[in-house]
Amino acid sequence: MLDDARTAAPTSMPVLARGRHRTPRTGACFMEMASYLAGERWSDHPACTHPLLARLARDVNDRTSDTGRARLGRLVPSVVGLHDDDPATDVRLALLCTAAALPVSAMERQHALAVALLAGEEVLAHLEGRSGGEPSEAARAALARVPGAAAWARRFTETTGPRARAGHRGGGAADRWVRGYLRHGAPSAVSLSVAGVAGACGVDADALLHDLLVDAVALVRGDRDPAAAPAPDRWAEACRLSAAGRR
Repeated sequence: MLDDARTAAPTSMPVLARGRHRTPRTGACFMEMASYLAGERWSDHPACTHPLLARLARDVNDRTSDTGRARLGRLVPSVVGLHDDDPATDVRLALLCTAAALPVSAMERQHALAVALLAGEEVLAHLEGRSGGEPSEAARAALARVPGAAAWARRFTETTGPRARAGHRGGGAADRWVRGYLRHGAPSAVSLSVAGVAGACGVDADALLHDLLVDAVALVRGDRDPAAAPAPDRWAEACRLSAAGRR
């Protein structure tokens, strides 16, 4: 769990803000703070974190309210040095996000999210060498809460999924579809999911976004040990600079 003492951040927290910032003195978003703690060049796209996880962190940072964003600071060290080269990890991240967002999102987003969920399940089956079949338990539970969107998405994906394309154009078409999903579909699904949660009514969107990021970190980390807590002096300097940038 992220509450492990090895990942516990000091009492003081960095002051996070929306968007990109030229230097720490003008503010810091979640991933910019991660780049600083990793000792990299100041950037919201640092090399220290799995790219799709970093995208999720940027989106959560920007879609969370100013009050809720204060809770995110303690999670920054958990993404530093976190990588996974398995393409299936990207798919699982996208599926985690879409399954969480689909049941709470507004109706105008549900069709796209349901399609993204079914497409991700099909891509994952392809990567794992499975023939497909029923979606995962998490996907079925999410789809069951929006039966209208689920039925529409199933009809839509029958003619556009990788297996359908492979049947009409050969196996190479399915491989190209999967590559396209990894490059465009998974990032789009993550951003659409965060937007859906942030715009949901009747829920604590800040809490859901926070927990989604926690779950995503755990997914990428897998069974590996959590990252070590940042050096106290570097953490203290990061907090001081980000606070100065908000004055």
